[in-house]
Amino acid sequence: MSAPSAVSAVATPSLRPFALFYFAYFAFQGLFGPFWGLYLESLSFSALQISVLMALSTLARIAAPGFWGWLADRQGRRRAIIISTSLCSALAFAFVGLGQGFWRIFISLAVSHFFWAGALPLVEASTAYLTRAQPGRYSRVRVWGSIGFVCLSMVGGYVLDLIHLANLPWALLCLLVLIVLAGWLVPDVAGQRQQAAAAPIWHTLRQPKVLALFGCCFLMAYAHGPYYTFYSIGLRHAGYDKGAIGLLWSVGVISEILVFLLMPRIMGRFSLERLMLASLLTAVLRFLLIATVVDHPAWAVLAQSMHALTFGLHHATSVGLIHRFFAEQHQGRAQGLYIIASFGIGGSTGGLVGGVLWPHGGMLPTFGMSVLAAALGALLCWRYLRPQAVRFTAAA
Repeated sequence: MSAPSAVSAVATPSLRPFALFYFAYFAFQGLFGPFWGLYLESLSFSALQISVLMALSTLARIAAPGFWGWLADRQGRRRAIIISTSLCSALAFAFVGLGQGFWRIFISLAVSHFFWAGALPLVEASTAYLTRAQPGRYSRVRVWGSIGFVCLSMVGGYVLDLIHLANLPWALLCLLVLIVLAGWLVPDVAGQRQQAAAAPIWHTLRQPKVLALFGCCFLMAYAHGPYYTFYSIGLRHAGYDKGAIGLLWSVGVISEILVFLLMPRIMGRFSLERLMLASLLTAVLRFLLIATVVDHPAWAVLAQSMHALTFGLHHATSVGLIHRFFAEQHQGRAQGLYIIASFGIGGSTGGLVGGVLWPHGGMLPTFGMSVLAAALGALLCWRYLRPQAVRFTAAA
């Protein structure tokens, strides 16, 4: 079968392959995020070892997205990179389930995540480009990632009760294979390569508003680092079983789905700068609840419902601002830099610091740190992104 040709300026491809890719990619996350920490704990790893292994997925986002984004912008072959990185990720992950030693898992995961982190920013750049004329439409495609996540997080606990937690690596491998198949269907989106060459990307990166944007993304991801590493473990210590843990994760993603579906209306009424500030202020309250009253189910559900704003709204806003600030020729690298600053450096640092704090009080000091990070992000946004700015306008 021959590869689909690059998209021309007049031929707009279907967005369904992108929706399918998002579904598969985040279905993997829906099983990995809530339950991988529990699997590592079952292997009797220490809190610091667990935080190191959990941080590998975010550490990979420091080096991988920038490299793969640069390569895609240079060669204009996003699809080939999406397929090859997804395939290599699956092959490397196959070795994770073959042993239970720390270093075997560390090496296999490190290699797998380096390739796994390469595909998403390229898909994000293509989706943002194809939906550039209709603000909010990006979220209608990206929502399928949330649907994939919630499907696996809802049923994952019950499935693992049936197949046993020890078989989690093999279930995850099946989902990585699904990502490879979905990546094969994604077409090349080359953008408008006939445009005049843009100024060097550094000219955009050094602008105060762009630096502030990446700072806000870093701090939000830093605040979420302990959440992705220790939230499930904290819930288990509070007396929740695996089924309840999966359902609580699902509450967060269901609320995320709702906000993605509403993004066209939301973006029509509020500027992206105001939405960024709202997401950071909500994160302050959310992590305060998790730090103090997560053992009460009603408060836990309320805190999880705020995921709609702390992730869904924040992510859609970040992608929109990056697409606005950067030239078309830099979109692959720009989205890669977003992944690096947020899920890469921010998420991994927050998770690792959480691993240091966790033995000294559990949820309170660990998520108290998240509260402070989100509050600092809100101050940064208020000072430099000027939330009173005009609302989002579509690219020409």
